[in-house]
Amino acid sequence: MAQTNNFQYSIREYTPADRHVVTSLFRNGIQEHVYPAFFKAMTHPDHIGVALSISMAGYVLGGSSYFQALLFGSAWAGLIYYCCHEIYEGYALKRLSADMADIQANYLDNADNGFWVAEAEVNGQSKVVGIAAVVGKRGRGAAEGQRGDGWNVNAMRAAQEIAQDAGDGSYGELPHLVVSFACRRKGLGSLLTQKALDFCKDRGYSRLVLDTSSPQTAAISLYQKFNFVQTTSHNNTHANRWYSKLARINVMRMEKSM
Repeated sequence: MAQTNNFQYSIREYTPADRHVVTSLFRNGIQEHVYPAFFKAMTHPDHIGVALSISMAGYVLGGSSYFQALLFGSAWAGLIYYCCHEIYEGYALKRLSADMADIQANYLDNADNGFWVAEAEVNGQSKVVGIAAVVGKRGRGAAEGQRGDGWNVNAMRAAQEIAQDAGDGSYGELPHLVVSFACRRKGLGSLLTQKALDFCKDRGYSRLVLDTSSPQTAAISLYQKFNFVQTTSHNNTHANRWYSKLARINVMRMEKSM
């Protein structure tokens, strides 16, 4: 039992009884990135310029109509929001139909993998408030591009140029780390990250790697606190490449050596 900021957390291994709450927490956690991504995209100077130009076009075409200007500008904003939504919602659905569809088989039945849930006392009841998972990759032949994390695997080939691992080249991937909104900035993210790192050390992995998206600034700060470094970045997600370009979302690969 760990206590941080007056919150007591208990981190344990996933059980099948956790399935519903874990999948709900995962999907909600991913969907929460949509609005920050939308806000970040719309405040980019390029998008501000496009929004003003489109609004002006609506004003002129509508015969000096402010309503038409607002309508055109709203259509542009709606398109950007749609792109952000499709990227994150599509990612969540892809993971829920892949490794998250059977956590027991994909994680717990494989000694190289791990999946944990964090519990906290909420209104006198124990509630799952966080999850973390590690997938082990053993052998020097394990290609970085052979990932099932929902991002475009072709774009990850650039990551194959990372420095050679020690020993047999085994490393761990962190595909999931989600903390419920109520427990953020209260130390739980750090506890789950440390749990993943400890697991990698116990398994003899040379490093822990992960992918995160550029709007996830809090997650990036957390990983940097643990001395993760960015090794590559791209804007090719599982979605149509124009969605990523319009949403201005980059996928960042980070890693930490053991």
